[in-house]
This record gives sequence, C-alpha cells and structure tokens, in this order.
Amino acid sequence: MADERTRYFRRLGGLRRSARRWSVLAGGLGGATVVLTPYAGLGLPDAAWAGAAGSAVALAAWRWIDVRALAAQPAPPALDPAEAAARSRARLIAAVERLPVGPGVLAEVRRVRSRIALRGTSAGEQWARLDRAALTLAGMAPRLTGLAEPAVLEAAAADRSLRDLAARVASVERALRLAPADARPPLAEAHAALTAQLEGGVAAYERLVVAAAGYLAEDSRPETAHPAADRLTEATDLLHGVAGALAELRAVGTPLRAPTR
Repeated sequence: MADERTRYFRRLGGLRRSARRWSVLAGGLGGATVVLTPYAGLGLPDAAWAGAAGSAVALAAWRWIDVRALAAQPAPPALDPAEAAARSRARLIAAVERLPVGPGVLAEVRRVRSRIALRGTSAGEQWARLDRAALTLAGMAPRLTGLAEPAVLEAAAADRSLRDLAARVASVERALRLAPADARPPLAEAHAALTAQLEGGVAAYERLVVAAAGYLAEDSRPETAHPAADRLTEATDLLHGVAGALAELRAVGTPLRAPTR
C-alpha cells in the first residue's frame, strides 16, 4: 500500500489524464458539430452531436477544476525511510498472519532470528534449552486446565522474562569483549551474576515443564481398566465360549434318528 504522498501524486496524475482525455473528446465532438451542422443542415443527428459535444466540454471543465483544486493543496511530506520500511514490514506480517499457518511460521522465524542473534555467546545454549522446554510446554498447554491453568500463565511470564535476561547476558558479554582491561572486572562480575540467574531460571522452567507432564500423566491415569479394554475382554471370552461349543458339537457327530414306520 502506497503512502499519503504517493497516493496524492497518483490521484493528481489521474485527474490530469482524465481532464486531457475529456478535452480531446470535447474538441473532436465540437469540431464535428461545427463542420457537420452547416454541411447537412439541422436535424436530429445534429442535436446528438451538439449534446455530446456540450457534455464533453462540461466534463473537461470539471476535471480541470478538480486538478487545480488538488494541485493547490500542499503535497504530504515524504516518509522517513525507516518509517516506510517499518510500515511495509507491518503490512507483510499482517498478511502472513491471515494465512492458516501464518502464526506458526512467524513464531518459528522469530525464534530462529533470536537464536542467531545470540550465537557465539554463553546465553545461546540457555536460550536453546529454554526454547525446547517452551515448545514442550506449548504442546501440553491446551490440556493444562483447572488447577494447572495458573501455572501455565506463570510459565508464559517467566518465558518472556528469561528471554529478556538472555538478551542482557549476550549484550554484557559482547561489551566485555570490547572493554579495556581496567573496566573488565565489574563487567565480568555482572556477567557472571546474570549468567547464574539465567541458568537457574532455565533450570526452574525445565522443572516446571517436567511437573506439568507429571500432572497430565496422573490426571489422565484411570483408576480402573479402560471401558474399551473391558469390552474387548468380554468379547474375547464370548468368542472362546462359542468356539468351545462348536468343538463339542463336532465331537458328538450327527445324532441318531428314530426309526419311522
């Protein structure tokens, strides 16, 4: 979609082209009327020529009036390239999200981009562990309802916090590589503290995912045998009984008939 400045000049150009077309048509019809009316005399066709010429002249005049009115308005300012790129990116993302698989594709692209941004830092491994745990929890989330629902909400908030912490660890680590020798000790201490927080947070998130899996396993474990298994057992016993009865019938053979007179 074009910006306001592009739409303004596009509309102005369209009005000018329309005004020129109607001017040419009005000139042609007016010339034909001037030539043909004295040549063939007045009649019904002359009225048609004159009406068409008058309509074309009026439309051409209105188009030129519209052109002048629009040209008198100041053109909108040009967009900043960064803002134009952001708008284009937002429109592209909105178009992809409307597709059936769009949200999943965008989420995967964001994960890959974030992982690439942390490549080469100590936070990359923790980010990968957090990604695996988050994907596992996302697969279980639709079934974690009732008492487990607050834990899912808490996990979502923790996921955002841990990803922000991983980005901070990577930033401090990159700054540590560029810092002079006298400024490195405080940065190294801050980096070690942030890394410890990140490792502890990721480990806690993984334990939460394991606990969620245990909750699902216990919640879905039946106290007795599954009804389908009971029905299959009954059907199996019935078939065994039918087979035994048929075997007994074959063993008896054909029964003797009473003699007839």
